[in-house]
Amino acid sequence: MQPESANGTGGPGLAVPMAWLCAEYTAEEMLRAGALVEYGSLEYRAGRRTLALTIHLSDGPGAPDALRSAARIDEWLSLTSYGHPWQEWVEERLAARAARERHGASDPDLALATATWGWLRATELLAADLGDLEPWHPALPLDGTVDEADKVWTPAWQLGLPLGHLAIHLW
Repeated sequence: MQPESANGTGGPGLAVPMAWLCAEYTAEEMLRAGALVEYGSLEYRAGRRTLALTIHLSDGPGAPDALRSAARIDEWLSLTSYGHPWQEWVEERLAARAARERHGASDPDLALATATWGWLRATELLAADLGDLEPWHPALPLDGTVDEADKVWTPAWQLGLPLGHLAIHLW
C-alpha cells in the first residue's frame, strides 16, 4: 500500500509544514554564517526563532535561487529594523492566517509559527540594559556608552530582533 501524500494535495495524509521548515533553515544558515553568538545558546535560539518567524510571515524564504535576492533581503532588513512595529506586525500576520484557517484554508505551518511566537513572548533573557535605545534616554550616559554589567530581563524577541537584523546584514 502506498503512503498518502505529505504535501496536502493527495488526501487526508500528514500535512508537512514545509514553509516553516524552510524559514527555520534559512534563519539557521544566516545566524551560523554571522557567528554572532554561541551556537545553541538562548540568545542564538531567540535570534533563530525571530528570524524564522520574520521570514515565514513575510511569505516564506522564496525559491532557492531567489533566496538572496536584494528585494527579499531588503524586506527582511526593513521588518527587523529599529523602529519597525515588529511585534504588532507578527500578531497581525498570525491573526490573518488563523482567520483563513478558520474559514477552511489548511495551514500546517500555523501551529509552529504560533508556538514560536508564544516562546518569544514568554521567554525572557538577562541582557545589557540599553535603556530605550534613544540617545537622550536617562538610562544612557551622555557619552552614549552602555554599562554591560547593568542587566535587565528582556523578552526573547527583543533580543532576537537586532541579532537577526545584524545576521541578515552579514549574510
